[in-house]
Amino acid sequence: MSIGLFQILIIALVILVLFGRGRISEMMGDFGKGVKSFRQGVSEDDAPPAAASAPAAEGPNQEVLPAEATAEPQPADKTAG
Repeated sequence: MSIGLFQILIIALVILVLFGRGRISEMMGDFGKGVKSFRQGVSEDDAPPAAASAPAAEGPNQEVLPAEATAEPQPADKTAG
């Protein structure tokens, strides 16, 4: 048993009566905005972020040290004795 043209027309008419023409067009507009937002999000994930490139303040021959190497040593705990 397959759905024919007559059944599709009846289903479309029932949906139109239940929701109204304005509500259906509003839902389709929201759906389109969601698809557009999704596509922008996907394209942003594919592009390399600009912040990942080397900062302009550092020269090409400067070595960046980890935070542990640049931190001052902490005094030893003298309470354990």
